[in-house]
Amino acid sequence: MKIVVLCGGESPERDVSLESGLAVAVALVELGHEVQVVDPAAAEPVRVGPTAIESELPRTAVELRGPELDEGKRRELMLAALTTGPVLPLLRDADLVFPALHGGWGGDGHVQALLEMAGVPFAGAPSAQCSLAWDKRRTLALLREAGVTVTDSVRLTAGSDRPMPQQVSQWLAQGPVVVKSNTGTSHLELRVADDADGLARACSVAPAGEELIATPFLPGREFTVSVIEDGVLPVVEIEYAGRLFDYETKSHPQTARCHCPVDLPYDLDEGLREQAMRAHRALGLGAKDYSRVDFRCDGRGVPHCLEVNACPGLRPLSGLGAAAAGAGWSYRELVGRVVALRAPVGVPALAG
Repeated sequence: MKIVVLCGGESPERDVSLESGLAVAVALVELGHEVQVVDPAAAEPVRVGPTAIESELPRTAVELRGPELDEGKRRELMLAALTTGPVLPLLRDADLVFPALHGGWGGDGHVQALLEMAGVPFAGAPSAQCSLAWDKRRTLALLREAGVTVTDSVRLTAGSDRPMPQQVSQWLAQGPVVVKSNTGTSHLELRVADDADGLARACSVAPAGEELIATPFLPGREFTVSVIEDGVLPVVEIEYAGRLFDYETKSHPQTARCHCPVDLPYDLDEGLREQAMRAHRALGLGAKDYSRVDFRCDGRGVPHCLEVNACPGLRPLSGLGAAAAGAGWSYRELVGRVVALRAPVGVPALAG
């Protein structure tokens, strides 16, 4: 099968996306597919392939990174490449496109919408579900209605001179408060505040006018649960130093570890798995989609859903990669199963 892997992109998570894309490409080559790796946001859209052997692929993300460009310029390049530039014919000629884009247009549904309009089949969730999962407040409201345990949240605006909401003041009187961007999944602007001054500092990190959400700090264990093939993979526990699993911690394997399988009480394990599947379905995700659902426990040990990632990262050491390994799957098998979910009818999904 001819597969184009899209990676890099315009978001601050560009380098991590390049790592994911190359890992996916190597796995696809090992499965016998004809693979091309494309960074649509490069100064000149980088194209590697078609390749039939692993040695033809770049060895590190550095080889694909290209010159430093600001996010606005990369978006301009990416839009042109995907709509009128040289990338579009490659996508239309492919049997399947594999988006390995982290954050930005690859996470919020923009790229998926373009592929849908062009009639190009792709792996992963449709644009509507990606867009919905990208908005944490909308997601949490839907999850609450679906019976998933979520923590309370309050909307804030970065740079606003409005008084602190009364509910946030009450939370601060009882303990720390977490502030994060309402959109995205990378925790780039994830902060914890212990008092009013700390809250002001946490809100000042984001660009003025950006929508933020505040929630009470949950002091317990952190878990992530992946859903694929309409089933739930083993629960992964995330262990790290510090109080929050922020972007810096998440992006460096030496600062965080994913444990799977985890020896959990039966009720906790089954509860996490049931809540993950309920969250997956609440966002309209189905048997052809895969997702990662993140949880953190309160002081009583009750897990609360933090968010649903409809476009989870696929680095081998990611939460999804750890869950697959805990299920006895190789990384190559995980990638092959993702491809098989959306492989066009009549085209072999597992080539090797």
